[in-house]
Amino acid sequence: MKYVLVNDVTIAYERRGKGTPLVLLHGFPLDHASWNETAPFLENEFDIILPDLRGFGQSTTVETPYTMSDMADDLAGLLDHLGIEKTAMAGHSMGGYVVLAFAKKYPQRVSGLGLVSSQAASDSPERKEGRYKTAADVAEKGVAVVVEAMTPKLSANERVQAFVRSVIERQSKNGVIGALKAMAEREDLMSILSSLTLPFVLIHGDVDALIPIDRAKEIKAAIPSAKFVELMGAGHMPMMEFALETAEALKMLK
Repeated sequence: MKYVLVNDVTIAYERRGKGTPLVLLHGFPLDHASWNETAPFLENEFDIILPDLRGFGQSTTVETPYTMSDMADDLAGLLDHLGIEKTAMAGHSMGGYVVLAFAKKYPQRVSGLGLVSSQAASDSPERKEGRYKTAADVAEKGVAVVVEAMTPKLSANERVQAFVRSVIERQSKNGVIGALKAMAEREDLMSILSSLTLPFVLIHGDVDALIPIDRAKEIKAAIPSAKFVELMGAGHMPMMEFALETAEALKMLK
């Protein structure tokens, strides 16, 4: 891993491959390792940047509240550090929220967008309340609360479950709490979709237990030109459950 100080946080990242720049963002409550099975299928065509978002993996965080836009600013600082002016970006779940926040704030720096098991709509009041309750539980009882709640929802595949369990267990309490609150307060970005004219790829499993595939279909309706790849039998972790298929779909961002 390499490190750069941006916006008072240390962002850890890996860089591999060669070709067109492509940033791959992990979801909640994971880190860049969730892309380890997909990245090898992309390395011959893309210069892949794999950050740990603030608060996850080896990246640090702050205890004051922050937003998806702040996390997008972290990425802008990382790209500045790497000398990359423009890049394709794909985000898994929460990473997709950051991708959309980045596209809104830095549209001139994006050459293509990919959403993997993600959505553009904001939380319902019930979902928002649930995130704050989970954050309070984590503050009181630790990350184990999220390990038990999230692992079976991320995938029905036992191999994938074992992997995500180990990844979640090593995350920091402050990072998990900060991300939960940032996701709860994120803005609805459905309205910006029609203004996006760049390549757009949607990758979603039909048995996703966390974000229904209907969310991807709503985005496809808003962006008719988007490429929509529906992975039959995939849950919330297509980059592990269907790594090759996910990589082939992401190649449409080149």
